[in-house]
Amino acid sequence: MLLKPLRYLAQALAAQDSPRRLAAGFALGAFAGLIPKSSLFAQIALMLIAALQVNAAAGYCSAALFSLLAPVLDPLTHRIGLFFLTGIPALGPLWTRLYNLPVAPWTGFNNTVTLGSVIVGAIVLYPFYKLMTPVFARYSETLGARIRRFKVTQLLLGADTAGRFS
Repeated sequence: MLLKPLRYLAQALAAQDSPRRLAAGFALGAFAGLIPKSSLFAQIALMLIAALQVNAAAGYCSAALFSLLAPVLDPLTHRIGLFFLTGIPALGPLWTRLYNLPVAPWTGFNNTVTLGSVIVGAIVLYPFYKLMTPVFARYSETLGARIRRFKVTQLLLGADTAGRFS
C-alpha cells in the first residue's frame, strides 16, 4: 500500500501511453485539483480519471500538483463564484432550484470558492489538453526511456521480478 503512490508516479514518468491520453489525464487532474476536495464535483472528476481511458497516473499527479496551487487562486475563484451567485440576478431562481434538489447541495455550488473553481477548471480544461498534447508528444518517449533505465523504476514497475521468471 505504501508503494502504490510511488508506483503511480513511476508509471506516469515512464509511461508508454499516447500523448493524447497523457494530456487528457493531465487536464482532468488539473480540473480535479483546482476544486476543493470536499465538493462532489472534485470526487466526480477523480472518478472520471479512473473511469475514462486517460492516463490515470498523469491525472492523479496533476491533481496533486494543482491542489497545491488552488489555495493561491482562492481570491480569484471567490470573486468569480460571487459574481455568478449574486452578480447575475437572473440566475437566482436556478440556484434556489438546485439547492432544493437532493444531491446538488453536496456539490458545494453555493460556496463561492467552489463555484469559481469549477468555472475556472472548466475554462482551462480544453486549453490544458491542447497545450500538453505536444509537450507529451515531444518529451514522453525520451524521458520515459531515461526513467525506465533506473533500477528503482524497474523495481516499482515490477520489471525486475518479471525478468527473473522468464
